[in-house]
Amino acid sequence: MRNLRIVDVEVHRITGPNPRYSEGAHPEGDRQRQVQAVDLYDDARSPRRVPAAEAREPRTISLCYLRIVADDGAFGFYGPIDELPGRVVLDVYRELLIGQDALASSTIWDQLERIDRHSRHGLHKAAISAIDNALWDLRGRVFDAPVWQLLGGGSRRSIPAYASMLGTPLDAETIVSRATAVQAEGFAGQKWFFEHGPASGPEGLAASVDLVRQVREAVGDDEPIMFDAYHGWDLPFARAWAQRAEQYRPDWLEEALLPNRHAAFAELRRSTSIPLATGEHVYDRQEVLDLLRDGSIQVLQTDPEWCGGVTELTRMAALAETFGVALIPHGHGVHAALHVIASQSPEVCPKAEYLLRHMPWRHHFEADAPAPVGGAFALPTEPGFGIELDESKIERDELLPFG
Repeated sequence: MRNLRIVDVEVHRITGPNPRYSEGAHPEGDRQRQVQAVDLYDDARSPRRVPAAEAREPRTISLCYLRIVADDGAFGFYGPIDELPGRVVLDVYRELLIGQDALASSTIWDQLERIDRHSRHGLHKAAISAIDNALWDLRGRVFDAPVWQLLGGGSRRSIPAYASMLGTPLDAETIVSRATAVQAEGFAGQKWFFEHGPASGPEGLAASVDLVRQVREAVGDDEPIMFDAYHGWDLPFARAWAQRAEQYRPDWLEEALLPNRHAAFAELRRSTSIPLATGEHVYDRQEVLDLLRDGSIQVLQTDPEWCGGVTELTRMAALAETFGVALIPHGHGVHAALHVIASQSPEVCPKAEYLLRHMPWRHHFEADAPAPVGGAFALPTEPGFGIELDESKIERDELLPFG
C-alpha cells in the first residue's frame, strides 16, 4: 500500500506579457455588456458596451495555480484558480492538509467541508474545489493515468463542445457573422448572452427576443441555440420572454433567475416548453437535489471549480442521472469538467462548454491547454490533468504568502 504524506501546499502567481495588449485597447472592438442581477439599481448599472478605445487591456496577465507536494516528491498541480480562493486555501485549509495521506482525497474532502462553518459555499467551496482537483491530478501522476480513466471513463474518443459566445457584441452584423462561423466550425451548438433585463423595460424585452430570432435565422432550424440571462431576470420578465421566444425553439434558457429562487424556477418551468438550465452558482448537493426533485430544470450546470471539485461533481452526476437530467458543467475552466464528462455516459454528460473569447486567455500560460478542434475535444492522454506551463510565456513565478 502506498502512503504519501502532504508536506507542502503552494499557490503560485504566474505573470507574463498579455498578448492581447495593443496600445492599451482591445483588438477586437466593442465588447458586450452582460445583464446583471444588480441592474435593477440605476446607480449600479454599468454601460451597455465598452468602446474599443476605452477597453484598456493590461500589459501583463497574472494567473494562479495550486501545487500540493507529497513527501516522496509526487505532486498535484491545478489551475488556473482565482486568487481569492487561493488565499483561502493557504489561510484556512493548508494546516489541515499538511501530513494527510495525499491519496485519501474523499476523506480530505469531507474534513475540509467540516472544518470551517463557511466551507459549503462561496470562496471556501472554490478553495476546496482547487484542493480536490489538485489531489486528483496528483493521483493521476502517481498512477500514470488521466483523471477520466481513474474515474472509470473511456467510452468516447472525443467530447463534443458547444461554443459559449460571451463577450460577442450584439449588433446584427456581428451576430450573423459569428453565429455562422461557429456553426461552420462544427460545434455542438452555441450559447448567447443577454444584455437586457427587467430594468430595460419593454424595449429590453423586445431586444432579448430579437436576439433569439437573429441567431435562429442565421443558423437555420437544426442548430442547437442556447441563451444565458446570468441570473439577471425576474419571473415576469422571464415568462414574457419565453412566451415570445418559444417559436424560435431555444434549446435552453440559462440562469433566468437567482439560483435560490426555487419556487420561481418551478413556476417558470410550468409556463414554458423551453428547457431551463442552471447550476453554476449552486455549490451543494442538497441544493442540487432540491432543484431536481421539483422538476424545475432539464440541464444541470454545476462547476467543478466552484462546487467541490471532481469528487463532488461526480456525485452530482449520479443525482442528475437518477432524475434523468443532463449534467453539462459550467465552463469556468476546462480541465476538471472535461475529465468528469469523459468519465460519464454520453446520456448524463453529453457535451462540454467552451468560452471562445475567454478560455485562450484563461489558459494562456499552459503549454498545450485543451481546446476543441472541429467542435470537439480530443480525450486527454497525459497523467492527471496533464497541465504543464510554457516557461517562455512566464516573466515571474511567485508564491502567495500564508500564515
